[in-house]
Amino acid sequence: MTGSSQPGVARSRLCRSPFLSIKFFVFCHGLLQLSQLLVSGYLKSSISTIERRYGLSSQTSGLLASFNEVGNTLLIVFVSYLGSRVHRPRLIGCGALLVSLAGFLMALPHFLTGPYEYDRSVASTFSNTTDLCQPGAPGTGANLSDASCPPHGSRENHEVLLVMFVAQALLGIGGVPIQPFGISYIDDFASHRNSPLYLGILFSLTVVGPGVAFMLGSAMLRFYVDIDKVTSAEVQLTNKDPRWVGAWWLGFLVAASLVALCALPYFFFPREMPKEVVRGEDRGSKKKEDMLSQLRPRSQHTESLSLMEFMRRFPVVLLRNLRHPVYLLVVLAQVNLSAMVAGLATFMGKFLERQFSLTASLANMIIGAVNIPGAMVGIVVGGAILKRFQMSLRQCSALCVLGMLLCLLTAFPLLFLGCPTQKVAGVTHWDSSGSGHHAMACNARCRCPERGFNPVCGPDGVEYTSPCSAGCSGLALRPDGSVLNYTGCSCVGAVGAARPGPCGTGCSHLFVPFVVLSCLAGILASTSHTPSFMLILRSIQPEDKSFAVGIQFMLLRVLAWMPGPVLYGSAIDTTCVLWERRCERRAACRYYDNTLFRHRYLGLQFFFEVGAFLCFVAVYVILRKQEREASQAEEAKAEPEKEKLAGKSTKSPESKV
Repeated sequence: MTGSSQPGVARSRLCRSPFLSIKFFVFCHGLLQLSQLLVSGYLKSSISTIERRYGLSSQTSGLLASFNEVGNTLLIVFVSYLGSRVHRPRLIGCGALLVSLAGFLMALPHFLTGPYEYDRSVASTFSNTTDLCQPGAPGTGANLSDASCPPHGSRENHEVLLVMFVAQALLGIGGVPIQPFGISYIDDFASHRNSPLYLGILFSLTVVGPGVAFMLGSAMLRFYVDIDKVTSAEVQLTNKDPRWVGAWWLGFLVAASLVALCALPYFFFPREMPKEVVRGEDRGSKKKEDMLSQLRPRSQHTESLSLMEFMRRFPVVLLRNLRHPVYLLVVLAQVNLSAMVAGLATFMGKFLERQFSLTASLANMIIGAVNIPGAMVGIVVGGAILKRFQMSLRQCSALCVLGMLLCLLTAFPLLFLGCPTQKVAGVTHWDSSGSGHHAMACNARCRCPERGFNPVCGPDGVEYTSPCSAGCSGLALRPDGSVLNYTGCSCVGAVGAARPGPCGTGCSHLFVPFVVLSCLAGILASTSHTPSFMLILRSIQPEDKSFAVGIQFMLLRVLAWMPGPVLYGSAIDTTCVLWERRCERRAACRYYDNTLFRHRYLGLQFFFEVGAFLCFVAVYVILRKQEREASQAEEAKAEPEKEKLAGKSTKSPESKV
């Protein structure tokens, strides 16, 4: 009696185990995807801060941002080969642990390098140097940035970059199994009715994830970078100061810890679990089982393919799909849109900081709370229109064309909504009345270091790169020890005083219209997301579907996500008017030509939008031509039948006679 009851108890325990529930798997996978996107998206939110901290150009930071795609692209092809041959949950868990390691490695440079040093006017425990004008002995005015290159300074920078590039490569490799294996596992063991709902939840999280990453960036960059090394009393900067560097590394530690926690359950999920049964789905599930049993021989054949056979067949399927004009054009349109998004995600924060004098924290909040939710709304609207009107392929392409046309009309005014370049004496402003060349004469006695950077603003709205370059010899302090203003400034005219901090761009009234228009353009461009996927899935042979989607994602990575950020970064670098110098090398940019920055950055986005629009127009023309040819063929087929019927009708009276 007891012997027979024990298996029943064991079975009931197994049934109660959450690791045999596909709902619990979906819950875990949702959390994992969200935390994985936190790691990959967080770098983009802190890119301008990392540039400032380690003296990187935008081209280098763009390469860093896209480097995770290298590891991902090299291995993604094998995922479609491995399929269900492997223990998918465990492989997902291993990938997640690799992503977590990559996150911790990204934060490592903060602990390898010394405290952040910046030019200051008041002596501190770190340095007794000052950037005030000191006409005395030649050496007394020397400050931090003019000091000789610290020992191992150049090597330290190379080590930082090496660690970050390795971390990005690991992030790409670790991310390979997470989404494809997770989706296929859910599709295999979820009920036919619930599977679309579960996949929809995961897809929505992939859109929400980057938004959460930018909000995390917004929160972390409010803290000073060396929060673990110095007390708050020693920090003489506010987050509005251009020398401010936020705690960029803190977000990586938070995100990597979350990924590590989310990875643990995957080692307890079985290789296969009981298929989910939903009440009232018995008949439908039986039909589905019959259909699966018919398909099983083919899937077993695919399973039995050797790796060499798979590699041999892959180019054949690739060429067959690329020769399909609709597939090729839609993928090219998506490449253009992905390149646009790559630039938007990587450098939009930096663009808002420079163009509208925002803090890095506020710029991230705008992107995370406005732009990314806007794109999510566009994707949902596109899908809802598709479902409501049950569109044909031609109508899908027409919706894509309309969405992109409206996006172009909304995005074009953005090229003219921006701020002029701030007036910086000796850099962008050359005037005979007390700045520019004259400024060089009025501060010649100060022996200012060329590389000093601690901006001050004169009463006439002209900015100086340091108190020394403005000829300021004194300062007034607040009770908390921060600088109230600089006095005895020989270069700023009669007043002789300057306030700390940059003058700003002074066009805050254009900020809200810019954000509204850019959000609207994002919504309109995103409406083409779902219809374009439908065009791909419906226009190719059913047996090539999984291959075609894999090829599509590979092409998006190779042609858009990898080169996109580097292209944008290079374009941004060409607009720099004053570079920081570190150890005789060019480091981060101090000042940009704002008008050039806007035209090249947004112009590049507009160029990609035009490319996507033209591809969708070509798809519409091809599909309309195919529809016309199909209707003509049907008419031609119907003609002989009409003639037969007409012949019978003329013969029938004669036969009666």
